[in-house]
Amino acid sequence: MHIKDLLIKDAMIMDLQATDKKGAIDEMVQKMYDAGRITDIATYKEGILTREAQTSTGLGDGIAMPHAKNSAVKEATVLFAKSNKGVDYESLDGQPTHLFFMIAAPEGANDTHLQALAALSRLLIDADFVAQLKQAKTPDQVQQLFDSAEKAKEEEEKQEEAESEVKDFNRRYIVAVTACPTGIAHTYMAEDALKKKAKEMGVDIKVETNGSEGIKHRLTAEEIERADGVIIAADKKVEMNRFDGKKLVNRPVSDGIRKTEELIELAISGNAPTYHGDGSSNSEEEASDNGTMGQRIYKDLMNGVSHMLPFVIGGGIMIALSFMIDQFMGVPNSELANLGNYNQAASMFNQIGSAAFGFMLPVLAGFIASSISDRPGLIAGFAAGALANAGGAGFLGALIGGFLAGYVIVLLRKVFSGLPKSLDGIKSILFYPFFGLMITGFLMLLINIPMKAINDGLNGFLTGLGGSNAILLGALLGGMMAIDLGGPINKAAYVFGTATLATTVATGGSIVMAAVMAGGMVPPLAIFVATRLFKNKFEKSQVDAGLTNIVMGLSFVTEGAIPFAAADPIRVIPSFVVGSAVAGGLVGAFSIKLLAPHGGIFVALLVSNPVMYLLFIIIGAIISGVIYGLVKKPVA
Repeated sequence: MHIKDLLIKDAMIMDLQATDKKGAIDEMVQKMYDAGRITDIATYKEGILTREAQTSTGLGDGIAMPHAKNSAVKEATVLFAKSNKGVDYESLDGQPTHLFFMIAAPEGANDTHLQALAALSRLLIDADFVAQLKQAKTPDQVQQLFDSAEKAKEEEEKQEEAESEVKDFNRRYIVAVTACPTGIAHTYMAEDALKKKAKEMGVDIKVETNGSEGIKHRLTAEEIERADGVIIAADKKVEMNRFDGKKLVNRPVSDGIRKTEELIELAISGNAPTYHGDGSSNSEEEASDNGTMGQRIYKDLMNGVSHMLPFVIGGGIMIALSFMIDQFMGVPNSELANLGNYNQAASMFNQIGSAAFGFMLPVLAGFIASSISDRPGLIAGFAAGALANAGGAGFLGALIGGFLAGYVIVLLRKVFSGLPKSLDGIKSILFYPFFGLMITGFLMLLINIPMKAINDGLNGFLTGLGGSNAILLGALLGGMMAIDLGGPINKAAYVFGTATLATTVATGGSIVMAAVMAGGMVPPLAIFVATRLFKNKFEKSQVDAGLTNIVMGLSFVTEGAIPFAAADPIRVIPSFVVGSAVAGGLVGAFSIKLLAPHGGIFVALLVSNPVMYLLFIIIGAIISGVIYGLVKKPVA
């Protein structure tokens, strides 16, 4: 794919009317929508504004490259806009902006799209090319200019590659890393600007890019060792400890575009500060994390949950199968307490499943801790999870223990930061594991006491669920599964459901887990219902997508409904919540239990009443589908 394939004529504005940043964004986003390149103005615009909040994409020299990569984008597109009057876009140089390149990348953009977008960024470093664009009058001229410039750039890169194979070890040599939050524009513009300026200054350079294509041109240990200096031009996390002991310049990615000569001169002068790592793989990443406290906590929690789920799913299904085998082979009434372990075949399944299931809490706490404090947090986190398990504090205790272990290691890093550098190695292999384990362990012994009481009370409440309590809890959790379709609220409900499995397996499964899975299966199935009953209100592509949603719904893949929700959230989300809440409430009302944490229809045999369970899911899907179909506007 070439740049001209992304620069479509229908998405060009040759005379932008806006005079300020807000108006320019609104005008360009509307044009993107009118051209059929995005499905939802609000979602795409939110992505643009989020990126602008990090740092202005007004690069200076009259150029701005606002960009977003999200679910609202139908097809990778670059909208070209030209303002003859100039726009106050809050550019880095404070000057008016005349040329705009609004980049829209779909969430699953492949490498071909990303390479084309990176090439676009590199071309805009050429001042002569930019001047020609400012003179362009028609969309055809814009496309022709890019076509010619891209061919010339390909020839230039071939020549550079040939020249790079001949190394002159007498010349100054530096290495650099460029990265921006979305990895689409600034990353590659900074790369090209640094390479171009280094060539002018007679300095050899290798630039590693941390963009949406992943890490390209990764720096080797030999190259870093040879380098006279290091430049980091980045607004996101990069791996830093490999530069331990090197003269290093650390600046925002915008400086890599606009202040290239200053950065290169500082890197080769020997006056840059020497970088000292701490032996971990991403300490600098933690320091550069600019997310809010809530975002960081959620990221840490999800790191633990994502590592825990395979153990829960694999182990949980194996244990559930052991119960099925015993029920099939027969167990005397006097031995029902040993259900799942009575027959040898069932016992083998149970042993394997229990072994995996036993890692659930240590893995949860361990990987929460490692997200906060890297590898030194693992041992303290695993121990916290194991102590929570042994002490009866359960899932909630392990969750608290994971955060506790992570921040204990963070505290220890500060305490030991004044030690001589010669002790850096021993800190990671002795000080952090020993003191982290000791402090976290004793604190967990104290925390277990109140957490066990809370956990026992919660388990007693769940075990005794019935009547209105079960209906309300089932409806609440079912509705939560449909609110953000795989987002934090959905994940909170799902994690709560899986946490109840450990204590309910022996009693036939969890009502909570059954309500959660029922609620999560409804939204995709509702899309199928709506696209069948109200075909005249959907485009053909949406009707076709409805067919795939029945498979995702039956497989408990709630995210299948996201494209419809993103296109019309005001109507879609409430429709989903109603049906999912009804399904979850009915499951609670009839005390239907589930032994498996995932699987949808494929684990129906692990449900205490599979026929009623599937019926309630169908009822919920029909309710949501009909509501959505009634409130949806017809296709224009």
